[in-house]
Amino acid sequence: MNLINLKDENLFYIGGVVRDIILGNKSFDIDITYVGNAIEFAKTIPNAEIIKINEPFGTVKILIDNKEIDLASTRNEVYPKVGHLPQVTEIGCSLKKDVLRRDFTINTLAKSLKTGEIVDYLGGIEDIKNKIIRIIHDNSFIDDPTRIIRGLKFSVRFGFKLDEHTKDLQNEYLNNINYDMSYKRVKKELIETFNLNSQEAFERFFSENIYKLLTEKETIAPKYNIQNLVDKYPVKDIWLVYLGWMNLEKLPLTKRESKIISDYNYLKSQKLDDDYSIYSEFRNCEKESLLLYAINIDDKKVSKYFEELSKIKLNLTGKDLQEMGIKPSKEYSKCFEYILREKIKSPNINEKELAKKFFKL
Repeated sequence: MNLINLKDENLFYIGGVVRDIILGNKSFDIDITYVGNAIEFAKTIPNAEIIKINEPFGTVKILIDNKEIDLASTRNEVYPKVGHLPQVTEIGCSLKKDVLRRDFTINTLAKSLKTGEIVDYLGGIEDIKNKIIRIIHDNSFIDDPTRIIRGLKFSVRFGFKLDEHTKDLQNEYLNNINYDMSYKRVKKELIETFNLNSQEAFERFFSENIYKLLTEKETIAPKYNIQNLVDKYPVKDIWLVYLGWMNLEKLPLTKRESKIISDYNYLKSQKLDDDYSIYSEFRNCEKESLLLYAINIDDKKVSKYFEELSKIKLNLTGKDLQEMGIKPSKEYSKCFEYILREKIKSPNINEKELAKKFFKL
């Protein structure tokens, strides 16, 4: 990212973007930190328009040469209540204090915009070279248990492994979970992790007992290659295909997400013993719900619906019925449903002849 002429010695790329530079990966999030008060600094930039300020966190969005740039002040944080959002205690702290509040050493690197020098206080470069994920301090998971899910996400994305001490602390926490945590943050990390569509992430989520962050009950995951299923039938909310069969009542779900789960639960209670019942029930459900049904109940029915039944459409219209001398009425919808039922049995059937039969013409 070219920041025009912003070459101040206090400006640094920080976190994931520096990690991705070292790995040679494209970075989706560009985090830029100002050592000091970024808001006050932004006010001094010539020709920069301030779009948005978040005073408590010391962040500012500016527009310069038609480019939007987010700047963050270095800040120090504490967790007055473990498992919940931290509280900012200092804006404009040192760069080292700022990186000490982060999750893993691989995300603590800073790169100067002015010189290109990489600042590494905690051995992040060495851990990247050795493909190691290491927490910064022993209370890291206690402060923010969502870091356990983040660790899984980074491990899957980059092929890294948790170092032994980090793994021990993770296991220790998962054996004594404090369920008073921010489930909004938990949901965010679950979405980012499982939207990667990784079978490895799914299997490790259960084999490493990370799922216990969601429920105290022992849970056995279905033996199914979900990654292949999603590759075949792409959906928007991939994460729910992986986890929607679980009890997610702790998570703040959207209306659509709740519908996906309720559709799946409804389908579980249905017989669906012929093609028409499959068609009529599946057509009103979210696609994610059908994939959940495939994973946990019957993938053959779902495959048949996607590959065959969903492609069956009526060609006959209300205008056709009127041209046949049939006046518009509530019987139209019953007729169409009757024809659809017969067409599912025999796709090449004559729809007009069926209409005549229905109306006894």
